[in-house]
Amino acid sequence: MERRTTERLLRARAQAIGDGVREDSVAAVLDRVLAVQAQDLPAAELGLRVRARGLTQEAVRRATDTERTAVRGWFMRGTLQLVPAADARWLLALFGPVHLALAARRLRELGLDEALCTRSERVITDAIAAEGPQTRAGLTRRLTTLGVEPKGQSAFHLIRRAALAGLICHGPQRDGEATFVLLDDWLPATGPLPCTGEAAVRELARRYRAAHGPADAADFVHWSGLKTTTGRNAWAAVRDTGPEDPPVPGEPDVRLLPAYDNYLVGYRSRDLSVPAEHERRVWPGGGQIRATVLVDGLAVGTWSGGRRGAPVKVEPFPGNGPFSPAVAAGIARESADIARFST
Repeated sequence: MERRTTERLLRARAQAIGDGVREDSVAAVLDRVLAVQAQDLPAAELGLRVRARGLTQEAVRRATDTERTAVRGWFMRGTLQLVPAADARWLLALFGPVHLALAARRLRELGLDEALCTRSERVITDAIAAEGPQTRAGLTRRLTTLGVEPKGQSAFHLIRRAALAGLICHGPQRDGEATFVLLDDWLPATGPLPCTGEAAVRELARRYRAAHGPADAADFVHWSGLKTTTGRNAWAAVRDTGPEDPPVPGEPDVRLLPAYDNYLVGYRSRDLSVPAEHERRVWPGGGQIRATVLVDGLAVGTWSGGRRGAPVKVEPFPGNGPFSPAVAAGIARESADIARFST
């Protein structure tokens, strides 16, 4: 089997989107992949679905809103991710200071000085302590008492700053809208962090290698957003587990990946998962990453719909259609599973 094909199949297997691999629960998916990109929460829920068997949206909401085994926050690259609650604190300790430092300039540009930021932390935490989970709109109304403009980005950046500082985190949804809760109330600390400093970066590298390999140090740096030297040193310190058994060719494994999926953003280069001539169909610009049809780890088209009962509509890349009967059957199964999951 061609080396690049083998590498792609191994990556798809590692991400639980190929070689027939599916996990049995939200916890099992996140334990395997560590994080699911979640700036678009419905897409993140579908990112869990595509890696599991029989998962329901109710089970996802239960994990995030009731069981508190998964939590949403700003971690790798400063992007919202769903991660295991057990890993949230050490990830926040690793990435919080990094992104607080990067955000300081933007706060100054918005006219938000250190004194105002400190007062905003008190307003945010006092409101949550007194009244329970708060939406972004609710916290914004309270921040206006400090002179923060109700429109624009100021309130968002102050809320994000409080989250990066470890004061608050995402909590349960309310009428389909995210809320914020006090981190120490929502995820009580049970002891010292399992890893800190360089050990935390090495643990991140180990988890990335297991969830995304085969990969290299440049891929890890790209995915994590850490400084190049920091990432490369951690990568060099983590031992390779050795070559995996190559996948055995069989029936095509078809998955409908949601927008912004990890598999499409987790590597420095895109051409192993998306043919270069079709890249703009997946990354059209403006920060968009479209939902894709994947066959054995290779994107062969895009898809849309699937939410609120809307049918799934597939658009093959030019030259990739009509699909073979086996691929068409796989798309039909995935479409039906999305409808089941979303109802």
